[in-house]
Amino acid sequence: MRRALSCLIAVSALAGCSLAPKYVQPAAPVPAQFPQGGAYPAPDAGVPGKPWRETFTDPRLQSLVEQALASNQDVALALANVAAARARHGQQRAQLFPGLDVAAGYDRSGGSGADSDRFSVQAQVPGYEIDLFGRLSSLSGAARERWLASEEARRGVRLAVVSEVAQAWLAHAADASLLAVAKDTAASASESLRLNRLRLAGGVAPRTDVRQAEIVLRTAEADVADLTTALAQDRNALRLLLGAEPAEADLPQSIADADRAIGMVPAGLDSTVLLRRPDVMEAERELRAANAEIGAARAALFPKITLTGLLGFASDALGGLFSGGAFAWSGGIDAGYSIFSGGAGRAGVRLSEAQRDAALASYRKVIQTAFRDVADALARAGTIDAQLRAVEA
Repeated sequence: MRRALSCLIAVSALAGCSLAPKYVQPAAPVPAQFPQGGAYPAPDAGVPGKPWRETFTDPRLQSLVEQALASNQDVALALANVAAARARHGQQRAQLFPGLDVAAGYDRSGGSGADSDRFSVQAQVPGYEIDLFGRLSSLSGAARERWLASEEARRGVRLAVVSEVAQAWLAHAADASLLAVAKDTAASASESLRLNRLRLAGGVAPRTDVRQAEIVLRTAEADVADLTTALAQDRNALRLLLGAEPAEADLPQSIADADRAIGMVPAGLDSTVLLRRPDVMEAERELRAANAEIGAARAALFPKITLTGLLGFASDALGGLFSGGAFAWSGGIDAGYSIFSGGAGRAGVRLSEAQRDAALASYRKVIQTAFRDVADALARAGTIDAQLRAVEA
């Protein structure tokens, strides 16, 4: 027994090593700074990252955003995905520890006028794999990274919902203003048509003036119909995001009514700020998980060592079940190794490495896409004032 325990302790001391490649965060495949000059605004010392309430400052918009975050189904789905990923990690991590099964039994047999009873209680360790080469710890690490990736995905969904509510709210404000303009235009065109008809009847205007006035009126009426539809669709978009009917008091009646709803976000120049975006952090967690799975695939090439154990009590009488002669135990260590598998083990390693390379490419693509998103937004911010002044003039 002492020799068996000494052997088990020696083997267990070797367990936990990892064959996964050392993870090194890849360099961001984008310029160190965002574009400057030309269409882009002047540099700002600030760094984006303010809470959404400091960006969307209108209390009505804040109320709608909070309602959406509480009841939006995309947010609920993302939260459920996090819970599922956390549970999968718990399942995988549990394999690092030995299980223990307990069973109790009673048998009665008889024949030829003699009956006998047998009572038993057993505790069993059912095939505990000693993680000598880090296969289980690598799989547990990969499951943990995917759990954290799902958490980043949840953050990304929340930010997307905040953005979509703000966009739908502002679209409602803009379409309400455009509808008012279209109605005014239709009223003006209707009056113009009336006057041109009077002039035609008085012989001081050609019929082409009447036809032109009719075209202007019908175009304005079409705009009224189109913008009435757009306003209804804006409300439908908000209803979907909120999961309920938006309160009329929370809706802006014009673009001027929503003019001060958006606070300015400073434009930082250091592109490393992109690494804080949820979609980028999610992609990196997936890359870490793929890296850990290489270690599991490599460890699968080595022998698997399994510990089994059984101890229990058995007796013909319930009262003597736990007496001296009723106790028995057994234990053992098994080592298994596949001598020939047609190259499946090494193919598994190559597969995990290819999946790691795919995750790396995906991570780089997400950073590049994020860089473009920010650069496009900065270009729009740098030119919008000039466009607005020209339109107003």
